[in-house]
Amino acid sequence: METVDMTAWEPAVLDGGPADGMRVEVAGRPRVVQVTYPCRVEGEPTGVRVEGVHLYRRAHDGDGGGGPVRYGFDVASP
Repeated sequence: METVDMTAWEPAVLDGGPADGMRVEVAGRPRVVQVTYPCRVEGEPTGVRVEGVHLYRRAHDGDGGGGPVRYGFDVASP
């Protein structure tokens, strides 16, 4: 079983989609990063919110040779 140090943060960059070029930090190199954007809602009930969800998947090459971990926009999900 592989153990992952979830306390070690490292730089990552998002490629494509609505968050193209955004730089973030990730712990444990997750396979997927989720980006959400709030949506406007008419007659919003108390406590309810609506968000658009966009997924970014970790690139196969991992970190691209020593740079930040790269995540590519997944146009097929969700």
